Amino acid sequence: MATSALTCTFGGGVPSLSLRNRRRLLSFQPLSSRSIPSTSLPSKPLLPLAPLLRHRKSLLTTPIQASASASASAASAPLPSATPPQPWQGAALKPLAASILTGVIVWFIPAPAGVARNAWQLLAIFLATIVGIITQPLPLGAVALMGLGASVLTKTLTFSAAFSAFGDPIPWLIALAFFFARGFIKTGLGNRLAYHFVSLFGSSSLGLGYSLVFSEALLAPAIPSVSARAGGIFLPLVKSLCVACGSNVGDGTERKLGAWLMLTCFQTSVISSSMFLTAMAANPLAANLTLTTIGQGIGWTDWAKAAIVPGLVSLLVVPLLLYIIYPPTVKSSPDAPKLAKEKLEKMGPMSKNEIIMAGTLLLTVGLWIFGGTLNVDAVTAAILGLSVLLITGVVTWKECLGEGVAWDTLTWFAALIAMAGYLNKYGLISWFSETVVKFVGGLGLSWQFSFGILVLLYFYSHYFFASGAAHIGAMFTAFLSVASALGTPPYLAAVVLSFLSNIMGGLTHYGIGSAPVFYGANYVPLAEWWGYGFVISVVNIIIWLGIGGFWWKFIGLW
Repeated sequence: MATSALTCTFGGGVPSLSLRNRRRLLSFQPLSSRSIPSTSLPSKPLLPLAPLLRHRKSLLTTPIQASASASASAASAPLPSATPPQPWQGAALKPLAASILTGVIVWFIPAPAGVARNAWQLLAIFLATIVGIITQPLPLGAVALMGLGASVLTKTLTFSAAFSAFGDPIPWLIALAFFFARGFIKTGLGNRLAYHFVSLFGSSSLGLGYSLVFSEALLAPAIPSVSARAGGIFLPLVKSLCVACGSNVGDGTERKLGAWLMLTCFQTSVISSSMFLTAMAANPLAANLTLTTIGQGIGWTDWAKAAIVPGLVSLLVVPLLLYIIYPPTVKSSPDAPKLAKEKLEKMGPMSKNEIIMAGTLLLTVGLWIFGGTLNVDAVTAAILGLSVLLITGVVTWKECLGEGVAWDTLTWFAALIAMAGYLNKYGLISWFSETVVKFVGGLGLSWQFSFGILVLLYFYSHYFFASGAAHIGAMFTAFLSVASALGTPPYLAAVVLSFLSNIMGGLTHYGIGSAPVFYGANYVPLAEWWGYGFVISVVNIIIWLGIGGFWWKFIGLW
């Protein structure tokens, strides 16, 4: 029995005994009372039995016994620590509560006399959305979508009204700009142009910034869309420059160059838009309203002559001021031009995709410049350009879908345009304008002080607008009429309000077409964007009303 059991066990292929010792163990038989003939003993002594028997016992241990033994060992071992709870993945609760509380408080405040209830309710939802966009309990697109949802849920807006701005061309033009930027960087054309800029102006960050600022100003009179200039031309170039200089989003190097450059290019884009009648799509609207209100229009030359001096001063002062109060950490790089030239040599001649990208960009810019003659608007030109990039494979649709910032910007910007537009349609803006007019007119001040108050109210009410055109359409005529009635020279009032209708776009990240473009690059936090926007607005008002006032006196506007 013992022999058969051992034979089965070893037959299982246990390799821990040598063949020789296994045979000896199998030949072992229990001792009996009979004597063993000497001839039956092996010629060599057997291995000691105690170690063999211990080994046999270990071999005969069943899997169940082994498992039980392992369980006992595990039981004696210390238990692993409990899995830590997963962090909260939802909204930031305090900012969310602040946003909701703002809306609830305004909602239950009785509407002033002359304000429709639905207008007041929409104001409550709009303010709650703005607070949410500032505090960001969720991404901006999600906050804006919740605001639209609240307006539909409360029957303040119909679904078609709430989502009407998704058919507006400006949000789509901004989204298309991000797709262009993808191709610009992917093909290497952005790096090539960036290295050319660095080789010419890159010995200092300030010089690089000024080169971009005045390049954009030179294009401003030819491209009547600030969104197209910012998104289609300068955002891709600025992003490429930032990357080439080692300033990237999300790795702590934003302040190296990118944050200052993005904020500078944005704040100066609103200045260049104010300098020419054809530099922003809403400028002709202001000129037309001036003609209908005071019977005197503003021509292209008159506009440029009045704006050239304060505009140039602002273009010189604003980048330098931001360089002082919001400086890049890398201010000078004397070796940068040499390194940029070496990079250009390594890149070699332009690739096929670079040539396609450059040709598409020239085609699109050409259509932006001559679109009025050819009856092609800016967003149609951009769609045509993107179609070329998609057909040639320079940019794929999957890459476009992956541009999360573009779709997020499209969502929140369209939502704000819709809500701001219906605040005007529901009569809230006209009520506000009339209230301001009565208040300022009753103060009995000189026209200079009265006009100063009107200018400040007109300018800072832009926090409630997501486009310059909407602001001009809603408030320009009322404020111009009141200013004229209070003794302000009518043409001077019209010119000042027209210029400020552009500059006030620098207050927020949604106030003008270039704002979501540069903010969407994610180099500058929202609080800093708004904070420096307010600071620069004060500086611009001082320049345009101060230096500009002397210049306008000199050229005979008053």
